[in-house]
Amino acid sequence: MSLPDFWSPNSPWGFSFAHPWLLLLLLLVPLLAWLRGQRGAAAALVFSSTATLRALGRRSTSRAGRIMHGLLYLALAIFIFALARPQLGKSLTEVDASGIDIMVVLDVSGSMLTKDFTVGGDEATRVDAIREVTRKFIESRPNDRIGIIAFAGRPYVVSPLTLDHDWLLQNLDRVRIGLVEDGTAIGSAMAAAANRLTDKKSKSRAIVLLTDGENNAGKIPPNTAAEAIKALKIHFFAIGAGSNGIAPVPVFDQTNGRPITDVAGNIVYQNQRVEFNEAGLKEIAKIAGGQFFRASDTDSLENTYRGIDKMEKSTVSVKKYQQYRDLFPVCLMAGAGILLAELLLSQTIWKKLP
Repeated sequence: MSLPDFWSPNSPWGFSFAHPWLLLLLLLVPLLAWLRGQRGAAAALVFSSTATLRALGRRSTSRAGRIMHGLLYLALAIFIFALARPQLGKSLTEVDASGIDIMVVLDVSGSMLTKDFTVGGDEATRVDAIREVTRKFIESRPNDRIGIIAFAGRPYVVSPLTLDHDWLLQNLDRVRIGLVEDGTAIGSAMAAAANRLTDKKSKSRAIVLLTDGENNAGKIPPNTAAEAIKALKIHFFAIGAGSNGIAPVPVFDQTNGRPITDVAGNIVYQNQRVEFNEAGLKEIAKIAGGQFFRASDTDSLENTYRGIDKMEKSTVSVKKYQQYRDLFPVCLMAGAGILLAELLLSQTIWKKLP
């Protein structure tokens, strides 16, 4: 790889000093100005006794004198600045991504509104908890291409595989229940994810499935999709999210299948017994040659994601190039120019009397 053009507008710029500690000498400039002010200006005429003119020595200098002194102090500051070796440059960091492609498959069926998780110490729905933990998982893998598929009665693409994780997370925030008809089309969602992982150049491909139920919709049985995933040599991780027991469950309208809301627009909940078909999801994972994880609360869900993160860890090659331009000569010439200007002014229009 050839080094980029130094003045390329697409490269990051930076300003630094080779010896930044020398900038502490700049503190001497105001100190010298203060000491000179305390001493007062030198007398222009000599008398046998200066008692009557002593006060003149401490008066403020004329405007011309202040400018001349200011030029001297400015030149001194620029010389100190030059000693610190200012450098204007840029660096180019080349990151070789790991080549790992991951499709995250999220269940957004109505049952995911069950409140048996916590986020930040507050009671949360399953979909809210999954969204938050998925966000952390994405942020922990900046060098992988990641995509998201959500599903209920049918799957839909939230985001294709991408390295633009900011855009990916924005789309993750838009994931919510009710965008498609209700149901749990696990098999169709698995097949849709596998269809997105067809790049043969990828070093590794993986599907992470999060669901709380069993397949009851879609045209493709989960076992068939699992066999296809195994044949394509895609790593498969199934996460069963949800508890077994009593939990607040949304009340659905039997006519339209939507959650019932109160006058304030809040979903109405009732404590009901919830159960999870662990055996069915285990079988799917076994057929796909993958692994099954049980996540009954937020902590176990986060631990599951961490485990997957370690198993599918990416390897990154980083190459860093630096180019810089030393500004020492520029600063030196600037300081010398100011000294020359001070000298010319002192010998011409602002010349002192002998």
